[in-house]
Amino acid sequence: MALSTRLVSPLRPALAALCRAAPGQRRGLSTQPGPVHTLNLRGIFPPLTTPFSATQEVDYARLEGNLCGYASIPFRGLVVLGSNGEYPYLALRERLELVSCMRRALPRDRLLLAGSGCESTQATIELTVSMAEAGADVALVVTPCYYRGAMTSAALVQHYTEVADASPIPVVLYSVPANTGLDLPLEAVLTLAQHPNILGIKDSGGDITRMGLMVHKTRQEDFQVLAGSAGFLLASYALGASGGVCALANVLGAPLCQLDGLCREGRWQEARDLQHRLIEPNLAVTRRFGIPGLKKAMEWFGYYGGPCRAPLAPLSSPQVEELRSIFSANGWL
Repeated sequence: MALSTRLVSPLRPALAALCRAAPGQRRGLSTQPGPVHTLNLRGIFPPLTTPFSATQEVDYARLEGNLCGYASIPFRGLVVLGSNGEYPYLALRERLELVSCMRRALPRDRLLLAGSGCESTQATIELTVSMAEAGADVALVVTPCYYRGAMTSAALVQHYTEVADASPIPVVLYSVPANTGLDLPLEAVLTLAQHPNILGIKDSGGDITRMGLMVHKTRQEDFQVLAGSAGFLLASYALGASGGVCALANVLGAPLCQLDGLCREGRWQEARDLQHRLIEPNLAVTRRFGIPGLKKAMEWFGYYGGPCRAPLAPLSSPQVEELRSIFSANGWL
């Protein structure tokens, strides 16, 4: 997925100059350890769905409508081009236009994280540079997985190091084994946490022991751990996670921000009660029904969900009723 010269050439001279600079003069591009980050990832980030029209074209007007709906919710920022954004089904042109559209619509105090992970290191670097040019604040880089048998810790450390060295914006690692079949090894995460341009990790695996070790073992680094699902958000916060990138925030953004606040205030019983009510709806829009279920649920809460891109199929009528009953049983409908 190589980018055209036209798309990446404006940033290449600046990158070349940075790469020629002495290590002490390179802002966030040196592999020398030492925290230099200033971005705070504390809070909730919805990984936005991509709205499509009836003909499966990206509907930018509907996207802006959803963004207006989210404006009153105290999200720390938004994620575009993640797994829930149907990232693999989008053309390069669409990916860049989505980032540009969102940057224009978002207040500057809201962070914009953009997915830029590709299968090759070269393509990931090129797309990350273009995402920065389009207005992304942070690059969210999923593990390459097509040749997963060859993706050893050493290979992944090399991949992410090269991407972080070349990226003009901070990088967040993204481990989502349910989709990739590959869990970014803990030893690789701990090594990469020392890179000054790697800001943190979104971990969607749900292994709380692993997340706790990440927080504990990186406590001397400027490294932030983000829970990748609402189902284990409270447990993640109890172990020191900074925030959450949660699909359910597309639907129940305000309650998730409320849970975030309760945890930070130490109101654990109230947080536990709220977390319990979020577990089943979260499972329903992730593991059970996936993106078609997430988009259907959005429509019940005043957002545009719309169709998915083929080959993702819409829910059947019985599935819609089951999804609705799950939200109703937990007091959300």
